[in-house]
Amino acid sequence: MRSSNPVFSREGSFTRDSGYAGFGTTQQAPQAGGQHAGSPYAGNPYANNPYGNNPYAQQQPQQAYGQPPLTDDQLAQMYQAPSAGPLATGRMTLDDVVARTAMTLLTLVAAGAVAWFVLPTANYGFAIAAAFAAFVVGMVITFRRSVSPPLILAYAGLEGFFLGAITKVFNTVWPGIAIQAVLGTAVVFAAMLVAYKSGRIRVTPRYTRIGLTIAMAFVGLLLINMIASFLGADMGLRSGPLGIAVGLIGIALGAFFLSLDFAEIEEAIRRGAPQQEAWRAAFGLTLSLVWIYIEMLRLIAILRGDD
Repeated sequence: MRSSNPVFSREGSFTRDSGYAGFGTTQQAPQAGGQHAGSPYAGNPYANNPYGNNPYAQQQPQQAYGQPPLTDDQLAQMYQAPSAGPLATGRMTLDDVVARTAMTLLTLVAAGAVAWFVLPTANYGFAIAAAFAAFVVGMVITFRRSVSPPLILAYAGLEGFFLGAITKVFNTVWPGIAIQAVLGTAVVFAAMLVAYKSGRIRVTPRYTRIGLTIAMAFVGLLLINMIASFLGADMGLRSGPLGIAVGLIGIALGAFFLSLDFAEIEEAIRRGAPQQEAWRAAFGLTLSLVWIYIEMLRLIAILRGDD
């Protein structure tokens, strides 16, 4: 995103005190006819000051037709007024990101509540369809050049419907796991925000490369495990000690994605990104929080076992 900061004006250029183009030079006594003695332009009718006989030359800058000139008090108030802020110039602020993220998460929670209370526990068809639709919409949002708030809210609704359905299933087997997963996700978010703002975590190019490499390897391993499960094999990635380790790595990767989101938001605000980009930031935060929540559900389920 390119910066839109205004170009600072230059002072002291092309002024009458600079001596440029004959301004500020010592004038000689004019001869008859208004020309200067010894001037190379003597006799040139255009060498005289063309504004010398202009009755408007000594007036103040003209206002719009029919309006009186500004008074000294009005000019002082104009100069003393605060400069236009991000809200007035249509630039993204932290408040914009918070507001859009809240709208996205509220849409997600509302759709999840619908799935929780309406969808039967044994019927996974609608939940799986919502998950695939959310994946497609998420890909469209990711590769789309312009930001589309309706698409982002549609993704939140579809993803929320899927989360509501699977959370109900988990909560039926392990009562209270939904509240535990929500609290765990909130703790991870708060801890990462504090760590980022305090400078304990710095998003550097090396940090980003290492994290993304681990994330790609993790996703690849999960895809292999999913294919193996379809074929009837069990790699043990979601059970026992190995499942706990995989769950902790998944939560750590979600926290890593949050740090990238924080850095992107901070950089976008610093560069003066358009206000519409706050929706893209809200989408990124929602993705990270959904990732952490799902991994938290799986980890708590493994830890609770058969209780």
